[in-house]
Amino acid sequence: MNCADLKNCYLVFNAGSNENCYYSVGIERCKDCMDNLYLDSCELCYGCFRCSKCYYAIFSSECENSNNIYFSKDLRGCSDCFGCVSLRNKRYYIFNKPYLQEDYLRQLKNFNLESYTKAVCLYNKFQESIIKFPNKYFHGSHNINVSGDYIYNSKNVINSFFIEDAENCKHCYGLISKPGVKDCYDYSIWGDGTELIYDSCQVGINSSRLKFNIFSFSSCQNLEYCIMCPISNENLFACVGLHNKQYCILNKQYTKEEYEALVPKIIEHMNSMPYVDKKGRVYKYGEFFPVELSPFSYNETVAQEYFPLSKKEVEEKGYSWKDQEERTLEPDISWKGLPDHIKDVKDDIISKAILCQAWDEDSEKASQHNCTKLYKIIPQELEFYRKMNLPLPRLCPNCRHYQRIKQRNPLKLWHRKCQCAGNHSDNKVYQNTIEHPHHKQEHCPNEFETSYASEKPEIVYCEKCYLAEVV
Repeated sequence: MNCADLKNCYLVFNAGSNENCYYSVGIERCKDCMDNLYLDSCELCYGCFRCSKCYYAIFSSECENSNNIYFSKDLRGCSDCFGCVSLRNKRYYIFNKPYLQEDYLRQLKNFNLESYTKAVCLYNKFQESIIKFPNKYFHGSHNINVSGDYIYNSKNVINSFFIEDAENCKHCYGLISKPGVKDCYDYSIWGDGTELIYDSCQVGINSSRLKFNIFSFSSCQNLEYCIMCPISNENLFACVGLHNKQYCILNKQYTKEEYEALVPKIIEHMNSMPYVDKKGRVYKYGEFFPVELSPFSYNETVAQEYFPLSKKEVEEKGYSWKDQEERTLEPDISWKGLPDHIKDVKDDIISKAILCQAWDEDSEKASQHNCTKLYKIIPQELEFYRKMNLPLPRLCPNCRHYQRIKQRNPLKLWHRKCQCAGNHSDNKVYQNTIEHPHHKQEHCPNEFETSYASEKPEIVYCEKCYLAEVV
């Protein structure tokens, strides 16, 4: 779904220019990668989140230009690091402590990552360690006047998330395809040279002046209320599935003069006799398509990933909910019966239906993550695990995806103060390495908007305090 220029890929979404990649979302220009979320130009990466230009990275997040890293976060220009956080240009470090090369390699071998039991223990230890280090309040760089999170190389971008190369935008999400966007509002996915887009999603590629559109891209201009009109359309209103057309209303061809006379009349009618849904919500001209007309239920969409709701909450809002279909097939093997070590896995594992651990432990909770109950190891996947010396997963691909998205901050901002309290964090968990010139022994006075919720355990520093510690 939403992919282009792929080779030998399986179950990847929102992806482009990848080869030999599996079970991933939001990856670009990657090769031989599996179970990842938001990668750019990476190779041989597994279980990673928001990494760029990394080679051989295992269960690492927010790392750039780093090689041979394991269970690490926020590394830049590093190599041969294990369990490390917020390092710059380091090599042979384990849990932020330096080692000699031979000692590092010996310790890495002793970790025995080929064993599922050992890998889980190390992952849990890493999760406990990362909350002891400060986080910069904001993910992004090279910006002027921006608010939100995960914003890069942008200017005047307000309350937006996952944005690159944008200018004069507000309430936008997922605009990461270059050459970027300009002058857009309420726009989600994907960019690529668009401008003047309003209240639309899944539109891009040199298009402009689109309102209330879905899947309109590649040189489209002046489209309103259109769905799946993707290529070289101009001046369409309420059309579906058209290509290389202009001056159409409800898929009927008109002259330029007829079109320009009819559209204002239709807009006037939309305002005088608006659509009203079952909850009494009024949809005049200027509103997006009514939710109750969606062919998909709330929990079938990514809305459930970003704004999770219970079935009761969904139905109270007047949205539809799809109950998971009964899973009657029986497994060939339970996750408990899988070999602990990858070297003990036999070739016939690819023919077996495996019971997912999440379903086995709590099927009701697992169903909220669209757990498939059973899953298989495909041949390419087994080859990847053997190549990387990694154990077989105990969760189905859907449950693994939901585990990864827990690393992603919510699309919401909280007003907070910097937690740097002189020479340590205000919870006294982290001890600063140097004195910060702008506040010295006093509590840092800086305040900001951040996607780190105040009730979460992470330590959050302003940019000045964070950079003083990591650069």
